[in-house]
Amino acid sequence: MHLNKSAHRALRAAALLGALSLPFTGTAQPGQARSVLARPESIQPVLAQAGPSQPSVPAGAETSGTLRATLTNGLRVVIVRNPLAPVVATSVNYLVGSNESPVGFPGTAHAQEHMMFRGSPGLTADQLANIGSVIGGNFNANTREGLTQYLYTVPAEDLDVALHIEATRMRGVLDSKEEWDHERGAIEQEVAQDLSEPSYVLYSKVRAAMFAGTPYMHDALGTRPSFEKTTAQMLKSFHDAWYAPNNAILVIAGNVDPQATLTEVKQLFGDIKAKQLPPRPQVKLQPVQPKSFSVDTDRPSGTLMIATRTPGPQSADFPALELLSDVLSSRRFDLYGLVPQGKAIDAGFSLDPLPDAGIAYATVAFTAGDDPQQLESAVRAILLKVAQDGVPPELLEAAKTQERSAAQFQRNSIAELASVWSEALTLYGLQSPDEDLARIEKVSVADVNRVARQYLNLDHAISAVMLPKGSGQPVASRGGGFGGKESISLGEAKPTKLPQWADAAVRRLVVPPSTLHPVVTTLPNGLTLIVQTEDVSDTVSVLGHIRNRPETQEPQGKEGITQVLGQLLTYGSERLDRVAFQQQLDAIGAREAAGTDFAVEALAEHFDRGVELLADNELHPALPEQALNIIKSQLAHGVAARNKSPGFLTQHSLRAALYPQNDPSLRIATPESVSTLTLDAVRSYYRNVFRPDLTTIVVIGKVTPAQARATVEKYFSAWTGTGPKPDTDLPVAPPNRAGVIAVPNASRVQDVVILAQNLALTRSDPDYYPLQLGNAVLGGSFYSTRLSIDLRKNSGLVYSVGSTLQAGRTRGAYLIEYASDPQNVAKAASIVIGEIKAMQATPPTQDELVRVKALLLRQIPLSESSVDDIAHGLLGRVDLGLPLDEPSNAARRYIALGPTDVQAAFRKWLRPDDLVRVSEGPTPQ
Repeated sequence: MHLNKSAHRALRAAALLGALSLPFTGTAQPGQARSVLARPESIQPVLAQAGPSQPSVPAGAETSGTLRATLTNGLRVVIVRNPLAPVVATSVNYLVGSNESPVGFPGTAHAQEHMMFRGSPGLTADQLANIGSVIGGNFNANTREGLTQYLYTVPAEDLDVALHIEATRMRGVLDSKEEWDHERGAIEQEVAQDLSEPSYVLYSKVRAAMFAGTPYMHDALGTRPSFEKTTAQMLKSFHDAWYAPNNAILVIAGNVDPQATLTEVKQLFGDIKAKQLPPRPQVKLQPVQPKSFSVDTDRPSGTLMIATRTPGPQSADFPALELLSDVLSSRRFDLYGLVPQGKAIDAGFSLDPLPDAGIAYATVAFTAGDDPQQLESAVRAILLKVAQDGVPPELLEAAKTQERSAAQFQRNSIAELASVWSEALTLYGLQSPDEDLARIEKVSVADVNRVARQYLNLDHAISAVMLPKGSGQPVASRGGGFGGKESISLGEAKPTKLPQWADAAVRRLVVPPSTLHPVVTTLPNGLTLIVQTEDVSDTVSVLGHIRNRPETQEPQGKEGITQVLGQLLTYGSERLDRVAFQQQLDAIGAREAAGTDFAVEALAEHFDRGVELLADNELHPALPEQALNIIKSQLAHGVAARNKSPGFLTQHSLRAALYPQNDPSLRIATPESVSTLTLDAVRSYYRNVFRPDLTTIVVIGKVTPAQARATVEKYFSAWTGTGPKPDTDLPVAPPNRAGVIAVPNASRVQDVVILAQNLALTRSDPDYYPLQLGNAVLGGSFYSTRLSIDLRKNSGLVYSVGSTLQAGRTRGAYLIEYASDPQNVAKAASIVIGEIKAMQATPPTQDELVRVKALLLRQIPLSESSVDDIAHGLLGRVDLGLPLDEPSNAARRYIALGPTDVQAAFRKWLRPDDLVRVSEGPTPQ
């Protein structure tokens, strides 16, 4: 069982040759990426079981740090203690979703989810926004077919606030006409945003064909026409019918006292009355009719999808289907074998469970110009062979071993723990995530082969293809510039009186103590080792980063060599070829990746072997010439398509507008630079970039500093670098000038817009801190920020808007990003500029500063609530030359700053009249 991820996001991930990231600041990757590795993702639940039948649980039953209870009103409560950090995650799971939406109004459940943030009796929308923007963390919700979830991740001392909010919203909701009139515009922007994603369109069409005539043929998003017909009273009636304690499961995970927490839950939720629930719609599945279709994509690579229907997660066959999906996703299996053969650039298999059915599908990414029909024939042949002959037994055992490891790694994140428990209880109808592992352990090879024969039914499969189509060159836009004659009244982030239970909490300005106590050593070869002991699971994670900068380190004429080397590193080591290396990882249930960002995750008992395999791959890569030739051919075709794709053109156009012509960030790979690469050139580049004196390794988990150092020294101490250290910093850039660029993208119905300026600011500059405070006031948190109030809450011009301050070792940038309809692009940009100038003209209010300071202070414990976040935070600080306790230092600086400090920093650094505007989509009007 794995984290909830929607299927169209998985499809996006399959497109490996997407647009490059923006190297605005010189900040390296370790502080940006969540993880070099991903746990097995063959299970990606997108829907939830409505009202699963579960055994009764004695009130206050507690086992192994988990407390379960059912209140007298029917509310089921599960509290899971995890002491990783002083943080708690809550998930209120209402067993209602788009399945229960009225006929003709498919987005009703989704609309009500939005309106839950628009106020309840005793809690106004402004109060809720202000509270949510302060307590930080994950303040969100999502709607699926049989489930609507409301999620918080907050410091443990703010649990009382989160529970008060959820109890208030369970009691009732305002659903006023005025608030719905505002929110309708925002949710329609969300619809337009998703319809602008070809991967979403593709998956939607697959579902429509797979589940024709059932509630599953549509997802929970809804449609613009249905929202136009939806009234506030309809939404209020929906809430009154379905939002009840006896139709909900409350999951709380984190560093809490379970008994004390249950007592508070009873006090806040216990007197909410149960309801007589309406009957649920029946799902009557019809035979699947085979169908093939294609959609165009703006991405530089295409994706083939072959899907079949399966039973749902509460079927007796589902555990075998989970393992079948794991086997078909293995890098040792024939499906991924298409990649080293040069027939695909990525391949995998996924299983998306719905309440009463599921979708199993193979996805294969291919370069532009490849024949998808030939590829489909190859994939069908592989799947047919499995259906006829079964799966290799050794791959089934490897899948079980990886599932055992995954069960432990799910404990390494407080938010993920709450999510996994929620899905176990709602979607899977289980008592715990461990129950899923227990039933997987009972599956035999015969079970997997049986379900393969039964459900890999290619005669009733849906085949879909995303075909890459470039949209041409960017053009200078005259669509309204930054101004326009129409003016919009600006909203005001004014002080809001809060309920007594929230007021003291949101005004708390105390530097929270960090739970981290890293032990740092430097090995004789210059490698920096950081060890953080944690014991929330029986795992150890090793993450490393080599400071590098391809823009400055790639030799002239060899642009793209970084990407080629990165793909070559997946081919094993000098001792173990690709398949043999993966076999060794599978034997210990480990996951590994080599590169300038490298990692291995393993159970604590396999820590030594995991590091040995990592070092073997990282220090002695195979770099086979046959693979190089295949990679060069694929990448040459890929960059040719990428360089014409709207996503790439958008980012490259923005860089070109921000930096001078000779800036290293403007260097790009071309088919010619990739095609002419030799193995000697790749090896030389590897020796220049991969060196211990630019490397930091973080070891975190159930391991002592002494054990970690001994193991790392054993396998990395012989690593040496030669010659002077290479230049890994981008040059300081002169101030940019204003510009307006529109990148056409025929596949989008909505524009993605970026407003940006470059900055000479570095991360070590003292002005970083007042600028960050001002950014938080402007657009750096939830919709109580000035930009969100203006653009989303009050005007409905955009679905989402955010601002980001980037600062690296040598330079920085300020960016605002939003998505809007073409006619609103210039209006929104004008409002953004007005708000920046307002911050320069008038200091933010003391109330605003207290709110954003409280938010930023809370980021300290929240940033330590997952093992991945801890490791990446440590790596990022080292890369930027910051002390490891920088979060605490920053907190003290934030507390000391005043309104005029923020105003002065905005005046000094921001140039609103020099903002560059780049849009991707229809031509702005």
